[in-house]
Amino acid sequence: MPANISLYSYGFALLAYTLLGMLVFFTRAKRPLGWPLTIASAFTALWATSVAVSTLLPYPLVKLMQLAEVARNAAWCFVLLRFLGLHLQGSTHILASNRWIPWFMAGVGGLMVLLFVTPLLSRALGLSQNLDRDVAFAAWLSTAIFGLLLLEQIFRNSTLTERWSIKYLCLGLGFIFAYDFFMYAEALLFRQLNPSLWQARGLVVALAAVFLAIALGRSERANNGQNIHLSRHVVFHSVTLLAAGLYLILMALVGYFIRYLGGTWGGVLQIAFLCGSGLLLVALLFSGQIRARTRVWLSKNFFSYKYDYRTEWLQFTMTLGEGGDNVPENITRAMANLTQSSAGVLWSRSMDGHFQFACNFDMPEPDSALDLRGLSDWMQRTEWIIDLREWRRTPDLYEQLEMPAFLEEIPRAWLIIPLLFGNQLQGILLLRESDLQTDINWEDRDLLKVAGRQAASHLAQYQANQALVESRQFEAFNRLSAYVIHDLKNILAQQSLIVSNAEKHRDKPAFIDDVINTVRNSVERMTRLMDQMKSGLRGVEAQSVDLVELLESVVEEHQKIEPRPMLQKTAEKVVVEADRELLATVFSHIIQNAQEATSRNGEVTVRLLEKAGQALVEIEDNGAGMDDEFLRERLFKPFDSTKGLTGMGIGAFESREFVRSLGGDIRVSSKPGAGSIFRIALPRAQSARPITITGSKDGVGE
Repeated sequence: MPANISLYSYGFALLAYTLLGMLVFFTRAKRPLGWPLTIASAFTALWATSVAVSTLLPYPLVKLMQLAEVARNAAWCFVLLRFLGLHLQGSTHILASNRWIPWFMAGVGGLMVLLFVTPLLSRALGLSQNLDRDVAFAAWLSTAIFGLLLLEQIFRNSTLTERWSIKYLCLGLGFIFAYDFFMYAEALLFRQLNPSLWQARGLVVALAAVFLAIALGRSERANNGQNIHLSRHVVFHSVTLLAAGLYLILMALVGYFIRYLGGTWGGVLQIAFLCGSGLLLVALLFSGQIRARTRVWLSKNFFSYKYDYRTEWLQFTMTLGEGGDNVPENITRAMANLTQSSAGVLWSRSMDGHFQFACNFDMPEPDSALDLRGLSDWMQRTEWIIDLREWRRTPDLYEQLEMPAFLEEIPRAWLIIPLLFGNQLQGILLLRESDLQTDINWEDRDLLKVAGRQAASHLAQYQANQALVESRQFEAFNRLSAYVIHDLKNILAQQSLIVSNAEKHRDKPAFIDDVINTVRNSVERMTRLMDQMKSGLRGVEAQSVDLVELLESVVEEHQKIEPRPMLQKTAEKVVVEADRELLATVFSHIIQNAQEATSRNGEVTVRLLEKAGQALVEIEDNGAGMDDEFLRERLFKPFDSTKGLTGMGIGAFESREFVRSLGGDIRVSSKPGAGSIFRIALPRAQSARPITITGSKDGVGE
């Protein structure tokens, strides 16, 4: 009965692949892989025939079945490799040409020799009679792994659209290779084939033919996956997995021989050997140097270019943009990663054109007083990357460049890279020798030049930000100084007025009282100024202020100068929350400017109004007025004065900023020759909502 099961199982496989082969043969002209698919189907049918026939004989045709299985597996692997090669046409990849075919055939031939020579060697050397069986199991297991890796490479690197046409190909062949992997892995473990798995194998392979037929039908309507590409990441891990698998199989075979030949100590030696080889494998897998050398070998032998530029650029950009303010170190690390270098030093251009030390990444900090002018001038002119080892061997290539002595003394100094921003050399980067990369070619130089320009733009932006921060610090200091000078100027004006009138009115008691009041006011203002400087320009506390009383006091102070201001009020008490002295300074400043802009016969009117829970103070004059451009561009611009060197240009700006800090605002309406109206809106003490001022020109004072 078991023989009949195997006969029916592999008979179904024979029928399925005969039909599949005929389908492919008659439509081969439509397919770029018509002949390889036809041959693979034919070899699979022959393999099924050899197994089915063996079930009818007293002794199975083992060698014939092995030969047929080698042909079947080789044919399908050839199809997959050819499939990859078609989509790499136009590149220098080895699969894009026919150079890989001799190597492939040599591998197939080597597998056949292994299967047929191992039994002879086993008998000649008196080894175990089961050695040829174990070698065959290991060979079939390796073949299944190789087929699965090829399918993974095809499927994982195809787009969603392309997977529509190839997924059934991957499912069909993946089903075959996965089943073989499971069956031979179990056989290698238990030293014998599972009869049930062997008998069901024919039906499994026949079922896979259905998926392959569906894949053939879809391939006629699809775009044949022209954009499939080999992923370096997947290739690396696939090769690593394949190498690890082959290593484990080899170690298992060696362990078997040790156990067989070791006598009494055989079992102990086998366990010790397998543990040691496993530990060695783990160490190799975690070795950064081995991994890097493997990547280099794969790049040289499997890809058109040395770098996966998309991956390299993404990693480079991410390193440049890492958080923190240490941009120079990010630049150094990003450039070092491109060349597998472990350290570097960066010099950046200063404002005076000299190059100064910016950062060191795992290298000793050089002398900050080093002179790089000769080197920087040469790199600015040539834009060359300097390989110091090449410079020592053939200095003529670098126009007999005289290298600074300290660079030659730095241990393992390797590359000097210019960081160019536009046409200006923004920085000079020195990298230490790489443990993994011994030389650089045109591709390395081109990548480093482009990356250097990107790094230079980041360095220039970083330096500009640093300069901006310093500029703002100086601006804040200068602004504070200007405010202090502005207040001192106003106090000085009061004192000067006293001195100028002293000769004329010194004997009048009223004048003496006025002098005392003025001096007292000056002392209070100076004291307040000192307090503000200690606590900050805005470091004051708000208090309840009666605007009626405050405006009466301010208007009274300005009665000595013509035209004398007049106060008009609609209420007896209007209370706001503010610093009394600062608010008085705002009103005083605006009234003073109105008096200065108006003739002696003119009018300056101060009105206090109440509107919708807010206090509105209007200061109107019929003086010279201002045009729209002045209102928009200059009135509230700090440090811009129409009074020349005698004015600081901060009175109007500071007044508006203070009023806005209270929740209010200042708007201005003015026409040349017709005068001006300043409207100061303030929230009343019981109102905390924002204030909207109406009746002024749009945009003025905002």
